[in-house]
Amino acid sequence: MNFALIILWAAFFSMLFLSAPIAVVIALASALAILATGREPLEIIATSMAQGVDSFALLAIPFFILSGMIMGKGAMARRLIELALALVRFLPGGLAYVNTVTCMLFGAISGSAVAAVSSIGSFMIPQMRQRGYDNDTAVAVTICSSTTGMLIPPSNIMIVYSVAVGGLSIGALFMAGILPGILVGLFLMLSSWFIIRRKKMGAEGKFDVILLLRAFKRAFLSLLLVVIVLGGILCGVFTATESAVISVAYAFILEVIIYRDIKLSEIPELLMKSAQTTGIVMLIIGASTAMSWVMTITNAPQEIARALMFFGENEFVLLLLINLLLLVVGMFMDMTPAVLIFTPILLPIVKELGMSEIHFGIMMIANLSIGLCTPPVGTCLFVGCGVGNAKMTTLAPKMVPYFLAMLAAQILITYVPWISEGIPELLGM
Repeated sequence: MNFALIILWAAFFSMLFLSAPIAVVIALASALAILATGREPLEIIATSMAQGVDSFALLAIPFFILSGMIMGKGAMARRLIELALALVRFLPGGLAYVNTVTCMLFGAISGSAVAAVSSIGSFMIPQMRQRGYDNDTAVAVTICSSTTGMLIPPSNIMIVYSVAVGGLSIGALFMAGILPGILVGLFLMLSSWFIIRRKKMGAEGKFDVILLLRAFKRAFLSLLLVVIVLGGILCGVFTATESAVISVAYAFILEVIIYRDIKLSEIPELLMKSAQTTGIVMLIIGASTAMSWVMTITNAPQEIARALMFFGENEFVLLLLINLLLLVVGMFMDMTPAVLIFTPILLPIVKELGMSEIHFGIMMIANLSIGLCTPPVGTCLFVGCGVGNAKMTTLAPKMVPYFLAMLAAQILITYVPWISEGIPELLGM
């Protein structure tokens, strides 16, 4: 391994363990590596960062962020909870299933795992406590279920992956994420079933068609957003980027004009919060692009590929090693920089194994989603602890069954390509 690459990783992990902001960590580590090469001017960092955010596809991110914030502030979450409860109220311990189903629905609408934790958790965690669940179990199921929103479209991280690959169809990625997202949700509900069975919990009530229809009517306009966004993309009415603008307009009309859960006076605050979040995301994207360029000139992809190939060319083993690498990366790095940095490194390796760009993207996103629930960087973990007033020490054992469920789903997503490629192939994408 060359000296510049050693400097890059040493600086990166040192600053990461010191809890420096991730964008600062990436940019400074890249700058130090460039100085170590002695071949390129430092100005190349600024140039690479500017080029990294100069993409039409990335325009979708601020709009989806704003859309998610409007939905989280309004009553969409509550209406989806009512619908999920009507669907599974006849099952023993049904609130755990309600939690997961609602997070899947809300994730499909907002595309934000953090929004799902804060919006769904603030209502569902107290409700689960009242029905006999211990607080840590309620928090654990909320945190892990929220990650399904990274796979079920629309998803900001899929847009980032498309940019990292170099123009892969966002619509195809959106379609590819549907079955994996549902699969993760089903595995999480299976874990809840084992917990419920051991605690011998009762059902919330009998199945009621009238109650279900009433709940569906109340949630219909919220669910319609998914149909509009995905239907519009598939039918060629608008692009994935344009669909983000549509989602903002629709969420605004729904929450401000129809439901009236948000006042016009609250919109400037939401705009400010979404602008702050967008600024952070774009800074990370720019810094990650610069780091990717630095790793290219320091031959990092070749070094990592050589290290992986040391263990042989067996497809099963290599994919297992890549998954283990991404699990570790997800523990220490946010999803956006992880996707931007490791996609150019790992994609050529998996393509040699015959894996498609779509399959690898879904595998990577599903894997890194687990990192949202793990310390020291797990955003959903810390938001969930805050919302549910939980302590990490007591929460950790309750998270184990749900981690195992997510890992089991990850294995299937990795080794069964049809789960990711089935829908895009059926649609000819």
